[in-house]
Amino acid sequence: MKNIVILVSGSGSNLQRIIDTIDSGEIQKAKVSLVVADRDCYGLERAKKHNIPTALIPRGKNFSSELAKIIPENTDLIVLAGFLSILKPEFCENWVGKMINIHPALLPKFGGKGMWGHHVHNAVIEAKEKESGATVHFVTTGIDEGDVILQKSFKVTENDTPETVAEKVHLIEYEIFPIAINKVLSS
Repeated sequence: MKNIVILVSGSGSNLQRIIDTIDSGEIQKAKVSLVVADRDCYGLERAKKHNIPTALIPRGKNFSSELAKIIPENTDLIVLAGFLSILKPEFCENWVGKMINIHPALLPKFGGKGMWGHHVHNAVIEAKEKESGATVHFVTTGIDEGDVILQKSFKVTENDTPETVAEKVHLIEYEIFPIAINKVLSS
């Protein structure tokens, strides 16, 4: 059984998708052993409803060192699922190849500092992009710079708004996140 630690900052809808796909067997031979949040959020409540241990570490300069102290030794994968804090380089280096993130755009476009949530979707619309999507990538010391594990795109129409792009991205995230997790865990 592979142990997954999930980091969240918000509602935890991608966390819920991961839990559901583990329960259904879509993600195979894995369990969520811990959910960590950097702020009080509904993601923690979702974990508690499934009897998954949780931890709340407030955002700040000591977040990464405090996180390092509570990650179980038998962790096979750390998954950033709507996690907004930036992890320190030392933490990232300790988990090279074992930490992934989902990003609401087609990296390398619209990645980096400040490119999260509605900021990404606004940028896609303002740039008059013909497509957008989601990317699962390895976490490295550079923000959104790790190797791509899986990407999927959709066409952006002239009628799309940041809100409709966000809805389409979320559907793709639900689709590709479990596939990417399986891929990493089986490699």
